[in-house]
Amino acid sequence: MESFRKVIRGWLGKVLLVLFLTPLALVGIEGYFSGGNKADVAKTVNGQEISKKDLEAQTKGLKDQYLTMVNGDESLLNNSFIQNTALDSLIARTLLVQQAEKLGISLSDAQIEQMLAQQPSFQENGQFSKALYENYLRSVGTTSAGLIANLRQDHALRMLMSTFTDNALVSKLDLAQIANLQTEQRNLYLASVNLDEYKQNVKVSNQEIADYYNKHQNKFKQVASVDVDYVLLTPAMLPQASTEVSAVELDKAYAAFVEQQKKNAKRDVKHILITTDNRDAQQAEKLANDVYAKIKGGMTFAQAAAQYSEDPSSKTNGGTLDYIEGAFGSSFDNAVKSAKNAEITRPVKTQYGYHLIEVHSTVGQIPSFEAKKADLTAEVLKSKSANLFADTVNSLNEQVVSNDALDIIPSEVKAAKIESAKAVTIATTNAVLADPSVKAKIFSDDVKNGDKNVSSSIQLKDGNTVWVKVREYHAAGVQPLAQATARVKAKLIQEKAAQAAKAKIAAMLEDFKKLPAQQVLAKYPFHFESAGTFTRSQGLKREIERAAFSVPAPKAGMWSVTTTSLSNEMVVVAVAEVKKASIDSLDPTEAKELTQLYQRMRGQQLLDDYTQYLKSKAKIK
Repeated sequence: MESFRKVIRGWLGKVLLVLFLTPLALVGIEGYFSGGNKADVAKTVNGQEISKKDLEAQTKGLKDQYLTMVNGDESLLNNSFIQNTALDSLIARTLLVQQAEKLGISLSDAQIEQMLAQQPSFQENGQFSKALYENYLRSVGTTSAGLIANLRQDHALRMLMSTFTDNALVSKLDLAQIANLQTEQRNLYLASVNLDEYKQNVKVSNQEIADYYNKHQNKFKQVASVDVDYVLLTPAMLPQASTEVSAVELDKAYAAFVEQQKKNAKRDVKHILITTDNRDAQQAEKLANDVYAKIKGGMTFAQAAAQYSEDPSSKTNGGTLDYIEGAFGSSFDNAVKSAKNAEITRPVKTQYGYHLIEVHSTVGQIPSFEAKKADLTAEVLKSKSANLFADTVNSLNEQVVSNDALDIIPSEVKAAKIESAKAVTIATTNAVLADPSVKAKIFSDDVKNGDKNVSSSIQLKDGNTVWVKVREYHAAGVQPLAQATARVKAKLIQEKAAQAAKAKIAAMLEDFKKLPAQQVLAKYPFHFESAGTFTRSQGLKREIERAAFSVPAPKAGMWSVTTTSLSNEMVVVAVAEVKKASIDSLDPTEAKELTQLYQRMRGQQLLDDYTQYLKSKAKIK
């Protein structure tokens, strides 16, 4: 049924999804390749260290996940919360791994090696490729033994976690309750009472306002905000740059295009590796230079690779390398990029030893000048426009900053104007002020400490430029009574008016509790309209939905009635009928999905409880 499917796609599915993602944070792949100096320790768990490097990696992973949720706007992130969450997950992971070891949950080396051999990314023509495997190890900076150890640990952790998440007991009553929660249908009738006439007779004293404010200060918490002035400058506001393009400019643009094509050419990379495994660095460098001299003396690169290279994956095929940028480090990459076609480089030092590198570049057919002329003309004009805009920004910026005045900009550029905005928060949707670079400025420590100077030019994501000046900074905290008075007064007037309106229909509300609905409707001249049949999260206003699903199911022929307040009206909400779907009415596929969802939710709760128990017994420093 469609209403059930909303369990998966609606609010409940989202809650369950968050719960199910939690274990993934505990077994993130970042842990596979952590290493290095463990001297900088973030925490110790039962004597086992969690390094600051591991914490940084876990924090970055979580931060990247949250950034995708806020479209990359880092200013919306709570970095201390993210770091604390990352540390908690690492502590939980460590405790669970320790417990898995105590319980003897483990895979043998042979089992792990078989798993690796079956990985498609390590196979070539359906067979395990040692070369692909070794290239992968180099690219992630680990060894085979290190990878196997981490895979064993990760598998043990997953096995322990699945004991909880995949085997939690779920009763039919549990399933029925959760299905009813989403699929229950309520037939509603609504009546509206306008509160304007009641508000006219309401009086609110200053003491009542103060009492309400003091009792409900948590309702008047405010985030930090600023009042700002700003001026936006766009290229469209400036006069057009010259539309003439000279032959010299076109020749220069074409030469740059040809050079870029050559840089982007495909590179076939070969190398000969002389390691320091069985010799010191000086000996390795001498041998590399000797091999270089032999190649210059007539030995082919392939012959030299076969005889001297200590890279087993490439020495038998002429030194040809499945080149992955970053695999051997920046020195190797820089040598590849700067090498001339078919040139043999002098020995290049990396963490693996010394390399002789040969690069063959394959440049495709480069379009002629005439074929590219139209595109080059457009690019030159675009560059001229960009240069004009940049020059204008630089010129204005010097004047604005030195004079601490925004009005200089509209005086020089007539299309620009000073804009103002009050109570701007970090979550602003203002198209200009929401730019992360702007928010970094207007909510900077300097501004918090009283800086009210005009900013230097800030380039926005769309290429436009803005200058901002903070007039007032309002710190986070509880809004002062003076600022909250109008809001409190309106709230009290609304409540008193609603109480007066409710008192006027109190007798009718009482009769709904005792009499059939039709008798009550005949007795009172009060108009109800049929609103239709609804399930939760189906488009009702939040206040009405809460009211409608808070009352018990009515007896046959009666209505369950309550009231709720909106901005300027009191709404009488009547539930005429409640229909509940039986778990048996779900088809087998839906029932299975619901069972698995709820089982995982219960399993995650059990795993969380188990982890908290381990924390309570652990020595964490």
